[in-house]
Amino acid sequence: MLKLLTRTLAVLAALATLIALPGGAVGAAGPVGGAAAADRSVPLTGAALAASWTGPLSTSGRYVVDATGGRFKLRSGNWEGAQGSWTGSGDIADPASHEHGEPSNSMPLGLDRAPVARILADFHALGINSIRLPFSNALIHDTTPVPDTAVAANPQLRGKTPLQVFDAVVAALTADGFAVILNDHTTTARWCCGLDGNERWNSGQSTEQWIADWVFMAERYRADKRVVGADLRNEVRRDTWDDPNWGWGDAHDEYAAFEAAGNRILQTDPDLLIVMEGINWQGIPLDGLPHGRPMLTAVQNLSNTLIRSDKLVYAAHFYAYTGPNHSGATGLGETHDPRYQDLTPAQLAQVVDQEALFVTRTGQHFTAPVWISEFGAGGRGSTDPKEQAWFHTFTDILLAADADFAIWPLVGWTRDGAPLDSWALLSYDPNGARLGIDDPGDWRAADWHRLVGTPGRSGPVAPTPRWNMLDLDHADQDTSARMLALPDWDRGARKGSCPDTQRLTGLGRSDGRGLCTDAGGPARTGSAYQVVSDERYVTGGDWAPGYNKLQCPDGTFATGYSVRGSAMGSLLCATAASALPTGGRLVWFDHGDNRPATGGSTGSDWAPGYYKGQCADDEYLAGVAYTWRWVHGGVPDVLLCRPLAAGARSR
Repeated sequence: MLKLLTRTLAVLAALATLIALPGGAVGAAGPVGGAAAADRSVPLTGAALAASWTGPLSTSGRYVVDATGGRFKLRSGNWEGAQGSWTGSGDIADPASHEHGEPSNSMPLGLDRAPVARILADFHALGINSIRLPFSNALIHDTTPVPDTAVAANPQLRGKTPLQVFDAVVAALTADGFAVILNDHTTTARWCCGLDGNERWNSGQSTEQWIADWVFMAERYRADKRVVGADLRNEVRRDTWDDPNWGWGDAHDEYAAFEAAGNRILQTDPDLLIVMEGINWQGIPLDGLPHGRPMLTAVQNLSNTLIRSDKLVYAAHFYAYTGPNHSGATGLGETHDPRYQDLTPAQLAQVVDQEALFVTRTGQHFTAPVWISEFGAGGRGSTDPKEQAWFHTFTDILLAADADFAIWPLVGWTRDGAPLDSWALLSYDPNGARLGIDDPGDWRAADWHRLVGTPGRSGPVAPTPRWNMLDLDHADQDTSARMLALPDWDRGARKGSCPDTQRLTGLGRSDGRGLCTDAGGPARTGSAYQVVSDERYVTGGDWAPGYNKLQCPDGTFATGYSVRGSAMGSLLCATAASALPTGGRLVWFDHGDNRPATGGSTGSDWAPGYYKGQCADDEYLAGVAYTWRWVHGGVPDVLLCRPLAAGARSR
């Protein structure tokens, strides 16, 4: 409690110094970029935004919801800079060696040019409610104070380290009503995203150090419930020699690394959303060699399960100059594959669905919100008709899907009345004068206002059943917070346990795939879970003659399992809070799939290439039978499915 109080007081102190402007004014307006901007009304003040939602956030089906259960659509922007801006060549002290000539000094851009309260007021005027806030791992460990010139418009930040500046920015944002999602963007303070040493979560650092940094950040902001999410890593991609993969079980396995990090973060702060991008690039971008941008496609066959099943959000990035098989390069690394801007509107919509938005379909093992956490285009001064047409079409796609989004970037600089980065929605000159998307000459304004101003789904979102995959192909997948706190419950076996709100409902005749659900309950007691590794609890006669059987004791239900090789090892059984019916039916799946015709996850393949058995949504899994005869190898052949409710028909 003392540690929590100390952290809270520190955040409040940082906020107090940050929002106090010269002369004692709080939130005072600065110079604006023209008469049109001066006449513009602010859509939502900080107080109004703060009153409109309650943290923390979680998920319900495809929607992000706040603590009251109301839909919270992520209308976001990226306030970049703290991830680093040096391009990797030239003198780091020379602005020309930084992307767009804007050295960030490992801080969110603009703090040298405008008071933070003024910047936040401009964010409100854009109509956004949330900020993706990139940082580098290097920032966490940097103890060098930022240059005074880098915080010229915010002198209260003089002498602070980049992390202390980051603290103050987070505190100001959340006090002004914004939801903040932290984004581990880079390892070093170098601009990404190519062959820059930041390609994977473990580029330039170990996976263990990367997770430790995330645990540090989760603990640091735990008291602030408007810090709502951890975006685990930006644009995972190939380095010079190696591709990332999804599910191979090696040091480059993004699926395993992200799940491990997500669960460690949730053990530190169970309130955070865990945001996972897919693989941004694989292969060598040369005509004739395999290459592409898989993004979330692998989720269809191998989705993530966290100890809090209501905390997973998937993310993807789209830019006009990249493509499904185009790296975005010009010259070296450029191929003849189409870019997204080369596709027809129908083709673009189809590709965006295939690479990302399919995840939002209901009732699948991968159903989750999808946040398009980066998209954007060059605005003022850009005359590329293909990019402009793409931006308009992509806006249409986001609106049709009612998708969560975050535009890149929010803040840039101007010089001699022109933006250095034409992609920025807000640009500031050295005196703080702003040139924004609503000032004359920015062709993006109409599409942007359509995007933030068009109503989407709002109000309460009814809780929906969840289905989550377990994958023991290479290692344990214990997603029960309760079991993770206990010693190994079946040594020498690979173990899978469902989240503590779910039960086991299906198994594959594979090397370890299973399916969990919370459909229909049941509630459980605080009693210790029972590990069943023999036939001592078989009741009601021999329900699978000639087969080995694992059966949960009466009054309990399966919530996990273990395998040795591909063979069944044991069942993990939880005690129900009220009596469970017995009886039931057998689900054989030794000669083909046997899943319910309707209900959960029936349209998604949670054990690709293997036969599957699955109980109905109104049943619980009470037992599994297997055999070593007929070269079956001890894999599951039949499930004992019992009704959840007394009087339900046994089928």
